[in-house]
Amino acid sequence: MAAEDNVKVAGVSGTQYEFGVYPWGTSFNSIGGVYLVLKKQVSGKYDLLYIGQTGDLSERFDNHHKAPCFTRNGKTHIAVKAESSEQKRLNIETDLIRKYKTSCND
Repeated sequence: MAAEDNVKVAGVSGTQYEFGVYPWGTSFNSIGGVYLVLKKQVSGKYDLLYIGQTGDLSERFDNHHKAPCFTRNGKTHIAVKAESSEQKRLNIETDLIRKYKTSCND
């Protein structure tokens, strides 16, 4: 499935990361990646609810340990950036978490 949108998000380092945006519930292949849980506003902009990384994007995000927070905050989309290297995923995740105060990361 093709992304319905793309977003660029800068980390605290200033590095820009590009993510493909998909409707919540989209199924993904079993690959590693960094992901953002988003809420699309009426204006078309996105609120960033959560930043995470996984070795397997095919896992159901509805079973995520933060799923109640995603639902409570009105999640509508998930943005993904494929990355096979666990160390690179962790570095991107940390770079983004250090910059953004999200509703569901704690």
